[in-house]
Amino acid sequence: MATAKRETKKRMSKAALREERWGRLFVASPFVGFLCFMAFPIVFAFIASMSTWNGINSITDNFVGLQNYIDLLTDAKFWKVIGNTLIYMIGIPIGMILALILAVGMNRKMKGVKILRTIYYIPVVSSLVAVAIVWMWVFNYDYGLLNTAIKAITGQHGPNWLGDEFWVKIAIIIFMVWKGLGTSIILYLSGLQSIPRDYYEAARIDGANGLSLFRHITIPLVSPVTFYLLIMGLIGGFQVFVEIMVMVPKGGTNYSAATIVFYLYDKAFSNRQMGYGSAMAFLLCILIFIVTLINFTMQDKWVKTID
Repeated sequence: MATAKRETKKRMSKAALREERWGRLFVASPFVGFLCFMAFPIVFAFIASMSTWNGINSITDNFVGLQNYIDLLTDAKFWKVIGNTLIYMIGIPIGMILALILAVGMNRKMKGVKILRTIYYIPVVSSLVAVAIVWMWVFNYDYGLLNTAIKAITGQHGPNWLGDEFWVKIAIIIFMVWKGLGTSIILYLSGLQSIPRDYYEAARIDGANGLSLFRHITIPLVSPVTFYLLIMGLIGGFQVFVEIMVMVPKGGTNYSAATIVFYLYDKAFSNRQMGYGSAMAFLLCILIFIVTLINFTMQDKWVKTID
């Protein structure tokens, strides 16, 4: 009997010891993961950004200090791709406005509204590469769907969407707005459904019309969603790459469609200038941080919450 009790205690102590070890592992794993997958790559990339490392040679033997950053500031192509990236961000407010209008329309009890919401969300869950290839056909100059429709309606041939320096930017903006519309609609719908109906009823009693309700109640009370979409849109806008890589593989005529990340990829992997590409990545990180900080600083002036 005593022997059985001792064996039971031993098993319990071993089980407790295993649980304690696993507990320590679970506590330590986030820190280990951060060190392995975040801290180390960041430090390594920063060191690489101060060298002419090409991925093969030694970083320490090719140390150049801040020369890559100085060269970037005088790189005309770098400033051009920054300009292109900022132009694409025109699609962020356009997408948010369209999404809010559509969300207000879908926030009603009517037949087929759930199917409609699903249809709008399909682009979000679709492969970015796959839909970019489809849109290449839509924008094709000779037999694309868009130019075919333009010619059928006006009798005139449509523009060279992906070949012209001006129209390629319009094409990319259209694609980006279409791709992100589903997410914005779903989030706006969530925000709209959280607004108490009492607010609208009280305003109607005071004589407010539909436009006044939309302006003074809907827009302010979905501002937290707008703020979130703006922040995520800006961060994503600075990182546009796949759309350009698939639809305009060489960055367009005279690099007219290239973005910061596309130029980074071109330098680091096509031209094997890893150090130069790392410097560009750090400048991009600083730029995103500044823009995000400005938005968080100013949010109190326009973001409203439901009391």
